[in-house]
Amino acid sequence: MFDSIASVTGTLARFDYVADTGLSTSLYLALKMGKPLFLEGEPGVGKTEIAKVLAQALETRLIRLQCYEGLSVHQAVYEWNYPRQLLEIQARQGSNGRTSDPENGVGDLFGEKYLLKRPLLQAIDASHERAPVLLIDELDRADDEFESFLLELLGDFQITIPEIGTLTAPHKPITLITSNRTREVHDALKRRCVYTWIDYPSRDKEIEIVRGKVPGISENLSGQVVDFVQAVRRQDFYKQPGVSETLDWAEALGHLNSSELNPEVVDATVGFLLKYQDDVDKLRGTLTETLLAESNGEHGST
Repeated sequence: MFDSIASVTGTLARFDYVADTGLSTSLYLALKMGKPLFLEGEPGVGKTEIAKVLAQALETRLIRLQCYEGLSVHQAVYEWNYPRQLLEIQARQGSNGRTSDPENGVGDLFGEKYLLKRPLLQAIDASHERAPVLLIDELDRADDEFESFLLELLGDFQITIPEIGTLTAPHKPITLITSNRTREVHDALKRRCVYTWIDYPSRDKEIEIVRGKVPGISENLSGQVVDFVQAVRRQDFYKQPGVSETLDWAEALGHLNSSELNPEVVDATVGFLLKYQDDVDKLRGTLTETLLAESNGEHGST
């Protein structure tokens, strides 16, 4: 798929994803070694986006499992389509309530046609012509029980369904696991993966991201946006803005035909950067003016 680290960086760049050498190296080695890539970092730094871009670049299917508290193995792997099974049973019964064909039992009601394939089973489906990209998103939100099951699955990528048998992936899925580190994921799982921490981008990298994703705004404004966001991240807020917030804010300012940042524009659009009212109240007013002055003083117009 990729013959060098540089080819990984270049391919991601063609889809407007700016990757540093560390991330490109980890992705390259994960693909070469057939290991899952475990991505950890603050929300909004681009962990999920990597999987989307990789699926586009490889022209393959993206299968996403969004983790949450209480996620069960059946919700992630498979469930039986009970309403369809019930309708089939009713259709087989005569007017007297008995099965019209005594030899036609219910064993065949537990075949693949009545199986609801959830993301993990979809990822090993034999119908895939090529390896899909499997994104297990925000694993830290799931429970320990599910994490233990996942640990077993990552070993051989096969799933046993008692009524059908063992299903094995004909093409081992390209697996990416993300975590926002709301809790620690067990070391046993991390050891089976290529681990990478994704930090907030440098100023130059974030400007490059903004200019690639939001080409409609001026270079001067994109520089001001990034400088201000990076100044905000140095403050003690409950939830710091990620790159996704930077992009949303830049796009919003473009729709407003803003040419530069000023306190009034920031106050009116601060909801694109900060999502908690206490943070919004803290930023508005004097701190906004201070951070604007600070960011302009450090870099001036970009």
